[in-house]
Parts: sequence; C-alpha cells; structure tokens
Amino acid sequence: MSDSNGSDSKGSDSEKSEVGKPSAKRLLIVAHAPSSNTLRLRNAVAAGASHSDIENVDVTVLAPLDAGPDDVLACNAIILGTTENLGYMSGALKDFFDRCYYPCLEKTQGLPFTFYIRAGHDGTGTRRAIDSITTGLRWKLVQEPLLCRGNYADEFEQQCEELGLYIAASLDNGLI
Repeated sequence: MSDSNGSDSKGSDSEKSEVGKPSAKRLLIVAHAPSSNTLRLRNAVAAGASHSDIENVDVTVLAPLDAGPDDVLACNAIILGTTENLGYMSGALKDFFDRCYYPCLEKTQGLPFTFYIRAGHDGTGTRRAIDSITTGLRWKLVQEPLLCRGNYADEFEQQCEELGLYIAASLDNGLI
C-alpha cells in the first residue's frame, strides 16, 4: 500500500511485474478524514483493501486535496469517502471532483467504484450529490454505498474494513 508520501510505478494492465505474473491492479482510496474518527474509517478501508489474502492489488490512499486526474486515470477501481457537511459531500471531495471531472470524463467510463459516508444525519443529500457526479462520469457502482449514520459507533470501522476488502478482493479476482 502506498499513501500520499509513497510512490508507485505506473504501467498498463498488460505489463508484467514478475515473470509470468500480471502487473498489479490499482485501487485508489480518496477519502476526506478531518477528524480522528473519520481517519479511523479511512484507515479501516485501507486495512481491508490491503488484507493478506489480496495478492495482486496495489492500494493508494490519498486525501481529496492530494488526489488528481492522473491518480484516477491510473487506477482500476476507486473507493470514495466523505463526511456529510450540511447535507452535502465535503468541500474537499467536491474539489476533487471539480478538478477531475473533465480530464477523466471520456477516459474513465465504466470505472468501478463505491463510496462511504460518515453522516451525522441521514446522508441522503450527500449520496444524491455523489450519485449525480458519478453518473455524469459514467462510473460503475459495484458495491452499495456504506452510510455510517448517527453517533459514531465502533462497528463503522468493521463495516469500512469489509468494504475495502470486498472491493479489493473483487478487483484481485477479476470480478470488476
């Protein structure tokens, strides 16, 4: 797994990283984590995606303000994470979409994705906003979004870990 301080070499799916082995698939996690609790959720998604049973997936975790079009264009799937802010996604995730939308519009159609929302209320407006943008991008929702609603609960971390694991395992096994 790499993060905003790490580096990965970029390559096409057809390149070989070792003799007889295809190059790893790339899972990008772009998640806003302004608090210790939301950081725990982002780390749980990354831990699930980096599970020891996942053999051929490189995981990159970036804050929305650190991620850009090149990161999206280099990935094979993406998990988005945001807080619910006044019934909308975080400004940082919206900024990410603003910077990536047109550079990625024609090049990432069908990109497998999912997302999670840390919602103090119901998350409806946040989900609607993400659905609207990703529909415009023509990305493919491959896992029902996770809504972590209400007061913070430790079970949110387990749910986020499972979300990361499911997406990485699906990518690893060629299901997405």
